[in-house]
Amino acid sequence: MQITESHTEGLKHAFTIVVDAQTIAARTDARLQQLRQTVQIKGFRRGKVPVSLLQKLYGDGVRGEVMQAALQDSTDSAMKQHDLKPAMQPRIDVVKFENNSDLEFKLEVEVLPAIEPMDFTTLKLERPVCEVTSNEADEAIQRLAEQQRAFTDKADDAGAEDGDVVVIDYDGKIDGVQFEGGKSENVSVQIGQKMFIPGFEEQLVGAKKGDEKQLKVTFPEEYGAKHLAGKDAVFDVKVHQVRAPEAVTIDDAFAEKLGLESLEKLREAMQERITTDYKSISRSRLKRALLDALDKAHAFEVPPGMLSAEEDQIWQQFQQELQRRGQTLADQDKSEEELRKEYRVIADRRVRLGLLLAEIGQRNNLTVPEEAMRDALFRQASQFPGQEKLLFEYYQKNPQALASLRAPLYEDRVVDFVLELAQVTDKPVSREELFKEPDDEE
Repeated sequence: MQITESHTEGLKHAFTIVVDAQTIAARTDARLQQLRQTVQIKGFRRGKVPVSLLQKLYGDGVRGEVMQAALQDSTDSAMKQHDLKPAMQPRIDVVKFENNSDLEFKLEVEVLPAIEPMDFTTLKLERPVCEVTSNEADEAIQRLAEQQRAFTDKADDAGAEDGDVVVIDYDGKIDGVQFEGGKSENVSVQIGQKMFIPGFEEQLVGAKKGDEKQLKVTFPEEYGAKHLAGKDAVFDVKVHQVRAPEAVTIDDAFAEKLGLESLEKLREAMQERITTDYKSISRSRLKRALLDALDKAHAFEVPPGMLSAEEDQIWQQFQQELQRRGQTLADQDKSEEELRKEYRVIADRRVRLGLLLAEIGQRNNLTVPEEAMRDALFRQASQFPGQEKLLFEYYQKNPQALASLRAPLYEDRVVDFVLELAQVTDKPVSREELFKEPDDEE
C-alpha cells in the first residue's frame, strides 16, 4: 500500500492511495474461500464447489466487497499514519480498479483542529440567584385562580366591561382589502388582557349581545408580520355573547379542587415550583456566561464542512420560522446577505463550542450515566401516552436518534465538570434581572 499526501490546506488534506494488485487478489481469494465453506450449489457438496465457479457466480459482488474493505482500511491507515482525526466522512474518488490491476483512489478529508483547553480554574463566573418571596407564591396562586375562573352569560342588554369575555366574529381589512389571518369566528376576547392589537379590546367596552361594530386600529410598527406593521386596519365585528367573570375564593376548598390538602399546602407547592423555575433559569444564565467565556478564550479554525452544514441547518430553521409567521425575506429589515453573515457567526460559535466541549469530555473520560439516559427516555415517552413501547423500540433501532437524545446530556455533563473547577460566586438579583435575556438592551 502506498499513501502519498498530495495536498494540505488548513484542515483539508488530500491523499493518493494505491493498493497493489497482489493484495487485492489475495483478499479476493480469501473471500471466495469463505464463501466456499458456506454456499450451497446444486450438484456439489458444501465446501467442494470449485473456486472458478464461485468466481463466475459471485465475482463482481466479491470484488465490490474487497474494494470497500480496502478503501476503509487504507483510509484508516492514512489517518493513523499522519495522526489525523476526520471531522466528517471523507470523500473518496476511485481512479482505477480493473481486473488484475492496482486499486488507486483519491482521498479528501477535513480533520479536527488541535484544541488546547484553557485552565478552567482561572475562570471567574457569577451565578444569578433570586430568592422567592411569599408574595410571589400568592401572586402565582392568584393567576392560577384567574385561569380557573368561570364566566357567566350576561343579560342581552348588558354592556361589556373590563374583565368580561366577549365572543365575537371579526373580519379585518386594510384599505378595504382582506388580509391573511384577519378573519375568524367565535373568538373569545377578554377585555383588559391586551392579547389583541392595541385599541381592539378597549373598543369592545359597552358592546352588547347582537351588536355589530367597526373597530379601527393601527398595527404596531414592531408587529411580527412586516407587511402589516404600522398599517391602519378596520375590523367588522359581530358580538355573539358577553360573559362576566364569577368571583373566585382562594381558600382550602380551592386548594382541594387542585388536589392539595389545604391552601397552605398549595402555597408551599407553588413556592417550591417557583424556586425550581428560578434555579433552572439561574443555571441557564450561568451556562450562557460559561459558554461566552469559553468562546472568548478559544480561537481555532473549524472544519469548513461542519461550518457549512451548521449554517445550512440554521438557515433552514430560519426559513421555517418565516413560513410559520407568514413572512418572507422581503419582510425583514436586513438583506439575505446580511442575515446569512450573522447566521454564519452563530454557526461558527456553535461548531467551535461543540468541538471544544467534546475535547474536554474526551480528555477527562466523561460519559452520560445510564440512569440519566433512562430518565431522558422516560421523559420522551411521557409525551406520547399509550405509545411508550413504540418509542422505546424506535430508539433501540435508531442509534442516530439515541445519539441526539444523549448529546444535550453529554453537553451538560461537560458543563458541570468545568463549573466544578471554575470560581463561581452567587450574585443576588431581582426577579426582573433574573428573567432579563443576556442580549436585552434597555
